[in-house]
Amino acid sequence: MKRSSWFKKLSMRTARATGRPASFGVAVTVILVWILTGPIFHFSDTWQLVINTGTTIITFLMVFLIQNTQNRDTEALQVKLDELIRSTQGAHNALLDLEQLEEEQLDKIRANYEILARKAREDLKLGKNDTDVPELGDGSKD
Repeated sequence: MKRSSWFKKLSMRTARATGRPASFGVAVTVILVWILTGPIFHFSDTWQLVINTGTTIITFLMVFLIQNTQNRDTEALQVKLDELIRSTQGAHNALLDLEQLEEEQLDKIRANYEILARKAREDLKLGKNDTDVPELGDGSKD
């Protein structure tokens, strides 16, 4: 098994730590201390620059860490969904890699599902069952 990269470990730990109430408390405390020191520094430009620079740097770095965590979580979720599709009898295996399709192909498949949903709602109004497994179009060009 491949060893975890330092960036992966850092991003996971940082995301976990910054998502906790204590981290929010620390951030609020920093802001309160900054506000309370305003009169001491006569609300100077340097006083304002400290908070602006600090928050900008933290925000800049957090964007990359959060995006890394989000990408990993999304990929793991996609694999789990793919496994559910693959292992469900009657499921369409062509749906396994939808995220790889072109927008036009994805729109065609989505339109097929919208038709199925509309029909299912109509069937429910008529007291019919809506749990069958009708065939879908493949989203390819006609």
